[in-house]
Order: sequence, then structure tokens, then C-alpha cells
Amino acid sequence: MPLNIKPSGDRVVVEAAAAETKTASGIYIPETAQEKPQKGTIVAVGPGKYADISGSLIPMAFKVGDEVLYGKYAGTEITVDGKEYLIMRETDIYATFS
Repeated sequence: MPLNIKPSGDRVVVEAAAAETKTASGIYIPETAQEKPQKGTIVAVGPGKYADISGSLIPMAFKVGDEVLYGKYAGTEITVDGKEYLIMRETDIYATFS
């Protein structure tokens, strides 16, 4: 089911990956000690940002479906249809996974 939200400007909506529940050695991490994930998948993209002088639109560098790495405290948490998402600026994204 497509997400019924369209971010404005240079913003993207990201569905965060699930938090790690187990360490590499197999030890389970309690929910209170789990770290907030810093990666996710883009589910909606705004049109881009307007250049100050020329007024032309600078297109977004990311597209729907990209897996991205973002800052630990990036974005604003929103809930749409019972699912949690982050809405953040394009500049809050550090890298994509290939």
C-alpha cells in the first residue's frame, strides 16, 4: 500500500529499519537497551529545493526505495496509519547502501 503523504521541498520520508535485538555473538538485547536505528528505506521524496538566485529547482539526490544512513538524531518522528516514519531534510542523509 503506497504511503499517502508527500513531503515538501527537500524533505524525505524514511521507514527506519528494525532495531537490533541480538548481538553478533548471539546475546539478546533488552528493549530498554536497544539503540535507535540509523538506517532505513526512503518511502516518499519531495520535489527538491529552489535555488536562491535563479529560482530553478534543484532535484533530489535520492529516490523512493533507496536504503540510506542518516544521523542519530535526524528527522521528526511521525505516525501514519499506525506505522512510524521519520521525515527529514535531504542533508540529514549521510550515505546510501549499494
